[in-house]
Amino acid sequence: MQPDDSQYLQRKCRIGDIDVHPTEKALVVYYEVEASILGESGNARHEEKKEGQKIIRLRSLNSSTDISSLARKVVEECKIIHPSKLAEVEHLLLYLKNRKKPSSKSEKKEKKPPKPRELLPFEGMEVEEEANINKIDEYIELLYESVPEKVRGSTLILHLARNPDNLEELLHNETALGALARVLREDWKHSVELATIIVYVFFCFSSFSQFHGLITHYKIGALCMNIIEHELKKYDLWQDELEKKSKACDEDPDNQSLRKEHEKTLKKYQSLLVKQEQLLRVAFYLLLNLSEDTRTELKMRNKNIVHLLVKSLERENEELLVLVVSFLKKLSIFLENKNDMAEMDTVEKLARLVPCEHEDMMNVTLRLLHNLSFDTGLRTKMVHVGLLPKLTTLLGDDTHKHIAMRILYHISVDDKSKSMFAYTDCIPQLMQMLFEHGEERIDTELISFCINLAANKTNAQIICEGNGLKMLMKRALKLKDPLLMKMIRNISQHDGPLKQLFIDYVGDLAAQIKLEGDEEFVIECLGTMANLTIPDLDWELLLKEYNLVPFLKDHLKPGSAEDDLILEVVIMIGTVSMDDSCAVMLAKSGIIPALIELLNAQQEDDEFVCQIIYVFYQMVFHQATRDVIIKDTQAPAYLIDLMHDKNVEIRQVCDNTLDIIAEYDEEWGKKIQSEKFRWHNSQWLEMVESRQMEDGEPYLYGDDPDALEQPDLFYSTDGMMPPEPGLSPDFYSQFHSQNGDFNACNGAEGRPATAYGFRPDEPFFHGYGSSR
Repeated sequence: MQPDDSQYLQRKCRIGDIDVHPTEKALVVYYEVEASILGESGNARHEEKKEGQKIIRLRSLNSSTDISSLARKVVEECKIIHPSKLAEVEHLLLYLKNRKKPSSKSEKKEKKPPKPRELLPFEGMEVEEEANINKIDEYIELLYESVPEKVRGSTLILHLARNPDNLEELLHNETALGALARVLREDWKHSVELATIIVYVFFCFSSFSQFHGLITHYKIGALCMNIIEHELKKYDLWQDELEKKSKACDEDPDNQSLRKEHEKTLKKYQSLLVKQEQLLRVAFYLLLNLSEDTRTELKMRNKNIVHLLVKSLERENEELLVLVVSFLKKLSIFLENKNDMAEMDTVEKLARLVPCEHEDMMNVTLRLLHNLSFDTGLRTKMVHVGLLPKLTTLLGDDTHKHIAMRILYHISVDDKSKSMFAYTDCIPQLMQMLFEHGEERIDTELISFCINLAANKTNAQIICEGNGLKMLMKRALKLKDPLLMKMIRNISQHDGPLKQLFIDYVGDLAAQIKLEGDEEFVIECLGTMANLTIPDLDWELLLKEYNLVPFLKDHLKPGSAEDDLILEVVIMIGTVSMDDSCAVMLAKSGIIPALIELLNAQQEDDEFVCQIIYVFYQMVFHQATRDVIIKDTQAPAYLIDLMHDKNVEIRQVCDNTLDIIAEYDEEWGKKIQSEKFRWHNSQWLEMVESRQMEDGEPYLYGDDPDALEQPDLFYSTDGMMPPEPGLSPDFYSQFHSQNGDFNACNGAEGRPATAYGFRPDEPFFHGYGSSR
């Protein structure tokens, strides 16, 4: 857009950072040029911004240079550096003066890897001649000569391309770019050095998104994919050849000629490997830059980029590995790429990189593993390849502990993997972290991890060692932390000595419930107490001392609280109802009608229905509460209605309860039997009708419409054994245990599961049997 008589062009240059050149004695000045076209009113009609950098080479800088004088000269001659930057320039010059170049290749390797979008100079790109943009035509002519001349010409063009100020001019020189693309297509197999330099030229363009169209136009991305695939195949051939010669030396160790040939081959292999990895690195970097566009990334995926990257994980070059893992991390956020990585055994190859001394590689490897850990199968592989103890060790490293904990948290989600943590020092480290928080809120990642681990019995035992449980209870009660109490609730689920540890804390838990503070905290306290199916615990005394019966009854009313809290109250009632005197006290308080009312209100919620029926199941074992349920309520009628519920657990608990009712009440026993027969007959009739529809016959038994009215075709109760009044609940326990009815419920002895997860296993009858 050209300015006319009514428009004015305004340019502004803003100075940015000043830094030292990474390899030369030079300063790099970053700046931004803003061009605006102003109208007559002074308002900007069009604006453009362009970032650039100016390199100030300091050839005369040496150990005897006067830094102050040189700094003033630099500021005076470079107009874009403001005089206020004099002190900063002087400081940078002093750094350049004292900076030492690495004296050996080993020192060069110790340098930090380049950040994304940057590459360090490599062998083969240095030339004696200084590149000049005005001589670009001469450099293009070299691309039509022999391979050595092509290398020289492309190297000079590369020197120009590494300066972002020259990219715009090179962009408009279609002859130069076309020649470079043609030489790369034709000669990349003939010279690794030439291919590396030309790909590097296009890499310089790929560092800016606005030039990606240029690279796509010349199909450089697809060409890079072909180059990488070819080089990886060559690598396999080198490996095979080296292995054969190594094997020959082992078979004939005294043969000096074989040994010398092997050493010669090894030396050649190492030299070729260095050049090949330079080419792979610059090609992968270019593809990484292009993958900013997800459409381009999809094309790469279709050309099997994941396979090429995973194959490259076998290398030892740290800079190449950092790049490859970074690329895989970017790709891993898409399901298709993650699945490709799973098929390529990526986790197994990443395991060798953990731990490592290279900080950047360690960080990016852990982040890739974190992305992959969202997949259940890959989490299992992480355990199988031995990553669990390695990641546990990283919990003591401040740099990597957070990302390591996230991976371990994902692993702890799987029940099969939970037990593996008991064989590491993970739990002691986590306990130490918990107690180091003081009175601060515990990190969500840390406490979530602990909650998962506490769901395993062996882990819970380790957590409670020493004063573990005491410290957890003390902290949870003091801070009213619901997540910490959830961890304690998980510990309380496990049978054996662990439950006995909670006897000292039931009073504290009951007091928290009575206070009715934070609802989430109260829910966890209720859940913890509901898990304590301990024979020695006097529930009646506890309920009276803390006056909890009114609380339980009030929170059975629909809408009195959140459903989660009401459900925990129901579960709590089921636990305390195992105690005879406690069940009587609850029945006298009017809890049973309240439960029936709640059952009516929550009849669509299977979990509520199952837990309420379980309360009835517990109460029918006690004479006082059994009579109340059978004679004073309609609970048996509701149970009969639920005999054929779609939910398997509801049917099982319901059948078990009705069996006990039928044993003790003859009238209800007949109703229950009648309903069972009616149900079986209705099922049989449905089968008959469906068969008629399939066969197209009007009558299954001939043409007589009254055939089905014959009484001998129906089931009758004749010959069936009536329930014996002398039978105890133990009889039913043995009978159903043999047939799998009781044991089909979650938990070895039939406690129905809840949405919270695992419920405690406790005896159904709690010592009440034929001896009563």
